[in-house]
Amino acid sequence: MKDATVLILPDWQGSGPEHWQMHWVRHHGAMLVEQDDWLRPRRGDWLARLDEVVIDTPGDLFLVAQGLGCLLVAAWAAFSLHTARVRGALLVAPIDVESHDMKNSCPGWVPVLRAPLPFASTVVGPINDPSDHAQGLASNWGSNWIESVQVAPFGADSYLNGWPQGRKLLQT
Repeated sequence: MKDATVLILPDWQGSGPEHWQMHWVRHHGAMLVEQDDWLRPRRGDWLARLDEVVIDTPGDLFLVAQGLGCLLVAAWAAFSLHTARVRGALLVAPIDVESHDMKNSCPGWVPVLRAPLPFASTVVGPINDPSDHAQGLASNWGSNWIESVQVAPFGADSYLNGWPQGRKLLQT
C-alpha cells in the first residue's frame, strides 16, 4: 500500500464519525470521497464525483467501499478511462439495491453492473447470508470472496476501533 492513496467510498447515507471508514480517514491517511447527496444517491452524480477524485489524485489508488459504494466501484469500472491506476479494491457488504425494500431508496442504481472488475478485488460479506447476494457479486466481479462474522449492515459493534481485520485484508 506504500505510495498509493486509499479512497474511501461510503454506503448510502454516508459513514458516521464512529464508522470504521472514518477511523481509516482520521488515523490511516485514507481519503474520503464526498458525495453531494448521501440520502438520495444518483448513480451518475456519484460516478462523476469518483472519476473527478481519481483524476485529481496523483499516483496509484486503492478503493475501499461499503454497501452502495461497492456498486459505485463496479459501475465506475465499467466506464472510466482511469481504472489502470487502481491497484485493488476492498468491497465490504455490497447492498442489494434490487431488493424490494431498496428499489425505492436507490432507484437509479438498477440494474447492478456485474462485469468483471479490471483490477484485483476482494468482497467481504456477512457469514450465513441467506440471499448469497454478496457472494454472487463477488463471483460476477471476479473478486476474491471472504465471509466474515464482523460484517453486518449499518455499522455493527465489530466495526468499532477501526476494524483492524479490514486493514489486514487491504494490506494483502
